[in-house]
Amino acid sequence: MDRKPLELEVVSAERLVWSGEAVQVIARTIEGDIGILPGHEPVLALLVPSRVEIVTADGRQEALYVDGGYISVAEGRVSILAQEAYMGQEISAADAQKELDELMLKYNVGEADQDERHRVRMLRAQLAAAEKAQSSS
Repeated sequence: MDRKPLELEVVSAERLVWSGEAVQVIARTIEGDIGILPGHEPVLALLVPSRVEIVTADGRQEALYVDGGYISVAEGRVSILAQEAYMGQEISAADAQKELDELMLKYNVGEADQDERHRVRMLRAQLAAAEKAQSSS
């Protein structure tokens, strides 16, 4: 098994969000969580709004948010492509929690439309990334 670190890039529509060597990547696909280690077999999968966790080659833990997108793994390279992606420390947990609380009032009584239900999932993922980033620092 290849023990060389993975080359990882996380790219949003606007910018390169994270790039570097990683020894572990955990992301959530439409089929469930996937863990990527050096030597992982090739894969292409759809992501759902979620937190992505990274263990860097020097042992640091990073957390970021993606609004969905794709993850590709091939020959020691991992690419995560999303419309929106943010490092956990870039997310205002207070703002995300406030918006989530407001949406949950409609969600809990069944009045949230499809876009609002999707936004609830996105905000929960943003909060998870922000909380993980805060606990890792």
